[in-house]
Amino acid sequence: MENIVLYILLGLLAGIFSGLIGIGGGIIIVPALVILFGLTQHQAQGTTLALMIPPIGILAAWTYYKQGNVDIKIAVLIAAGFFFGSLLGAKISIGLPDAVLQRVFGAALLLISLKMIFLK
Repeated sequence: MENIVLYILLGLLAGIFSGLIGIGGGIIIVPALVILFGLTQHQAQGTTLALMIPPIGILAAWTYYKQGNVDIKIAVLIAAGFFFGSLLGAKISIGLPDAVLQRVFGAALLLISLKMIFLK
């Protein structure tokens, strides 16, 4: 735990990006824990999921909601799917070697970024 300040700064950075453009856990925290802090891909993903248990984004979501930018029905439906999907994904992930999981994670980020940059 000698990196307490660095972990807090990582959380602050992820929080800023989350409030600003809706990203944080998967795109900021997971790679940082692997690359900067030396966690395995499994450890980084598990740690990131654990930190999302409390209502991390409640203040940012409330800010968006007050401006009319939150569809509660859609959020609840996605949350229900996410709740069960995350269990299934975790069970699959545990069975994969760390190197494979890291490549799958990187490929997903790459494909999503290419789609967002080059396609409508």
